[in-house]
Amino acid sequence: MDVTIIIDSLPSLLKATLMTILLAAISIIIALVLGFFAAIVRILKVRILNGIATAYVSIIRGTPLLVQIFVIYYGLPQIGISLDPISSGVVALSLNAGAYLSESFRAAILAVDNGQMEASLSMGMTYSQALRRIILPQSLRIAIPTLSNTFIVLIKDTSLVSVITVTELLQMSSLIIAKTFEPLTIYLLAAAIYWILITFFTTILDKLEVRTSKYLVR
Repeated sequence: MDVTIIIDSLPSLLKATLMTILLAAISIIIALVLGFFAAIVRILKVRILNGIATAYVSIIRGTPLLVQIFVIYYGLPQIGISLDPISSGVVALSLNAGAYLSESFRAAILAVDNGQMEASLSMGMTYSQALRRIILPQSLRIAIPTLSNTFIVLIKDTSLVSVITVTELLQMSSLIIAKTFEPLTIYLLAAAIYWILITFFTTILDKLEVRTSKYLVR
């Protein structure tokens, strides 16, 4: 393993890592919104919206993320919708993570004892007030572990957008390998960066889970 190659390659790989973080951060924010509203719509069972949300979750969970990326980047232009590689990657990652997050939110909300909703309604709260003030704060504590896991998976899934030429960590690794002909060294270096990145965010999310659990238990 050539140390010189590692030293020379590291700045470019770290710069590409910023793109990986940016993709993951934007996608998870959009996915949280999508997932939350999809979960609420399915719980409230608004007829038309419930059908749309159910179909969305079923289609996204039933097809590979790589296929979704190809459909958005290569397929949508055929119906007049053209997105650049970064936008396509964000849309695909957001839609994919949002479907899984919706299930996490829905399961967490349904896990809260139904008696609490009935008690809230009997005290004069509306359904939306009871949901916002009583049910959602408790469901958050239940959902955090799966939300954290989805975020970690999303960071790794950003590597798939390299197939549409987004210069994130894996794409940059391939470009460097084309110049250095050192696939083992570069891929191991990229793997190490992924590991450090995911370990860092895992630690932060674990601490957030502990603090949130303590706060909600009070």
